[in-house]
Amino acid sequence: MGKNDPIQYDEDDAVKFIQNRLPQEAKNKYSNDEINYVIDIIYDFYEEKGVMNMDDEDESSVEIDEDEMITYVMKSIKKDKFKHFEEEDIIFIIQGELAYCESIGIFED
Repeated sequence: MGKNDPIQYDEDDAVKFIQNRLPQEAKNKYSNDEINYVIDIIYDFYEEKGVMNMDDEDESSVEIDEDEMITYVMKSIKKDKFKHFEEEDIIFIIQGELAYCESIGIFED
């Protein structure tokens, strides 16, 4: 996993990146704050999986289970009683977030 600096992760850029990747019918459904809310849940998932503390002696790359992440995010949204997000939109947001991370090299081996 290398020495990835989380400072290069810019939430505003991530939100813009995700908004640009959403399908047309989902583009105006969610505010930037709502997208950011989902990003925060994704970050909780990363922390729970140990993705964020990769500079220990274990240098193996972490596999992100997208289905597990979707389930985690949906459970959190229901638990928070937040505005109803549609699962298919959550999947697009998660895929956008993963693509953003890849685009800035967070998941480099």
